[in-house]
Amino acid sequence: MDDLYQQQIIEHARRPHNFGTLSEATISHEEYNPLCGDKVRIDLIIEDDVIIDVRFSGQGCAISQASASLLTDEIKGLSVNAAKEYQKDELLELIGIPLDKNPTRLRCALLSLKALKAGLYGVGNIHDEDL
Repeated sequence: MDDLYQQQIIEHARRPHNFGTLSEATISHEEYNPLCGDKVRIDLIIEDDVIIDVRFSGQGCAISQASASLLTDEIKGLSVNAAKEYQKDELLELIGIPLDKNPTRLRCALLSLKALKAGLYGVGNIHDEDL
């Protein structure tokens, strides 16, 4: 991981955007990574099929928390369909983690996207290969 991406991950982990919960959330979903103990919950407020507000909460490594911060920045204002179509490659590009390196860290990076999609699709669990 080059220094630019490393610095971005550290910055988002220290000062995450959209951190917290939404008491009036339309959709809330939490995912847990049993391999490392990371947890990410995504809360969404949806009006007229648009994500008008989003928050995340949880705990975990810098990569899982930075990924959630970056993802929430990206999806605010998107339609529900656009958020459902958001691809893991788009998120990985934001945080600078190649697909072929460190599968454990890859799971951390994708935890927030799993929480988002599971919440939007109303399912209990989504597998990494479905993202």
